[in-house]
Amino acid sequence: MNKPLLKSALCAAALHAATAGATPQEITRAGSQQASTGSAEYFTGQVQVEPVWPANGAINASGGRVTFSPGARSAWHTHPQGQRLLVTSGVGLTQEWGQPVQEIRAGDVVWCPPGVKHWHGATPHTAMTHLAVTGTTAQGQNVQWLEKVTDAQYQGQ
Repeated sequence: MNKPLLKSALCAAALHAATAGATPQEITRAGSQQASTGSAEYFTGQVQVEPVWPANGAINASGGRVTFSPGARSAWHTHPQGQRLLVTSGVGLTQEWGQPVQEIRAGDVVWCPPGVKHWHGATPHTAMTHLAVTGTTAQGQNVQWLEKVTDAQYQGQ
């Protein structure tokens, strides 16, 4: 048998063996996830939360699209495994405990390290949407909610 042909056949067989039994790709169609109103226990103002993907054995992080109406914001909270926010539209605000309020805009990425107390939301006059990628512990925990952000804190006072 021709050596290059044999080598090609062996490579094809190895590739097939490596991918046989692999989990196929999944496609979740836009708009197929049920959005819900953010709980008044954890948010001030009108907030829509749309799950994008759950944490699972393949990736220990969940994704969610959160839209804050003008003036809306989360309560103070922490994440045991951290969280990354990608602002996809609008202008928002975020604050780490003991630090000044910061403005965030479409395209900005915010890293919230594990255990760091913070909040995020829209500005008083502009809505903001972000994609939140949140790490999850082996026990399924991804957030610890704390007290509500006061109006004075929201206004940076």
